[in-house]
Amino acid sequence: MTSTPATPEAVSPEIPDFPPPRSSECPFAPSPEMRALSAHGPLTPVRSWGGSTPWAVTGHAEQKALLSDARLSVEFTRPGFPSPVDPAHAHAGSTDLSFVGMDDPEHARLRRMVSGAFTIKRVEAMRPRVQKMADDFVDALLDGPKPADLVQSLALPIPSLVISEMLGVPYEDHEFFQTNSKAIVSAVATPQERQAAHTNLAAYLDELVGRKLVEPGDDLLSSLCVRIESGELTRRQAATMGVLLLLGGHETTANMISLGTLLLLQHPGQLALIRDTDDPAVVRDAVEELLRYLSIVHLGRRRTALEDIEIAGHTIRAGDGVILLGELANRDPSVFPEPDRLDITRDARQHQAFGAGSHHCVGQPLARMELQVIYPTLFRRIPTLRAVEGLDAIPFKYDAVIYGLHALPVTW
Repeated sequence: MTSTPATPEAVSPEIPDFPPPRSSECPFAPSPEMRALSAHGPLTPVRSWGGSTPWAVTGHAEQKALLSDARLSVEFTRPGFPSPVDPAHAHAGSTDLSFVGMDDPEHARLRRMVSGAFTIKRVEAMRPRVQKMADDFVDALLDGPKPADLVQSLALPIPSLVISEMLGVPYEDHEFFQTNSKAIVSAVATPQERQAAHTNLAAYLDELVGRKLVEPGDDLLSSLCVRIESGELTRRQAATMGVLLLLGGHETTANMISLGTLLLLQHPGQLALIRDTDDPAVVRDAVEELLRYLSIVHLGRRRTALEDIEIAGHTIRAGDGVILLGELANRDPSVFPEPDRLDITRDARQHQAFGAGSHHCVGQPLARMELQVIYPTLFRRIPTLRAVEGLDAIPFKYDAVIYGLHALPVTW
């Protein structure tokens, strides 16, 4: 007797709502309601906007397979795409983030134009410069008043300065692009506010591209101008690629710096291993474990099935939405024993904090290097660093699609 693969309607009569809110009682981990999804197996249907029932993928192996499956589309305009905002307002709030929202082959063509700037060799050549930045910002922090907000004094400015220099964006404009980036990744901003923020950044990058077409420099935007002149790229495409790289290059890393710092302050033994080591491998392993444990992309990577896909005893039908929950894959006990325990000595390299497949984060070597520099520098230079307030008083970003901290008051 053959079995019939399960579909969303056939799996459970009680489909949970998605996304469940994060819990202030466990701010570093997925909420109990989110964790409960794994109890249904590696795939389970959830109820989202308008009563739609996309698949939530919680298993590590299943996510790795699906993230590499060309039968899943990232294009958010496709019917069935599980939008993170109400589809009734999706058009008003839609933003063009270049190749992130494209399928191959166009995704691959555009991505290749910037990927060379983020190779491990290129990024490692930048390490001394990033170390100098880290030391300079720590100097300023020590010379300034106490308490200080670590987000505004260190976590946000360093990655902002790094990506500004890479792109050729004037760092003196950081307040402008940080404010608009914050609106784009907000989960509570109106669609109109998100669209306005994207329009502001796109116009800003377009103006910069125009200037570099006349006076190119030694930066990534200038290299895109060469593509414009050769006919491989339009000026608008170059500007939207600039928006993507500027936003992604500072927003995610800034949140990892502040959130990881706060987490380590709660685990002084783990912090001491980073602070006291001279072994770069120890720091590298620590960063991988922090990426696994925190999983700041906390509302899932979203796809639409182009064809029927059978996986783990279920059938994802063509047109079904799929939400791949990295925060649950990164706590899959079959891959990470005792997944709720922070252990910076574990081998956490199989985590999916940066996704997988052809759409894995293009800037992950840069993010890793920045974190490897900043955590040990901060803790060695300020060994008495401590948070001013308890966890219940610290403003976590429950209202954003990229998780982190709005502020982290510290003293020493």
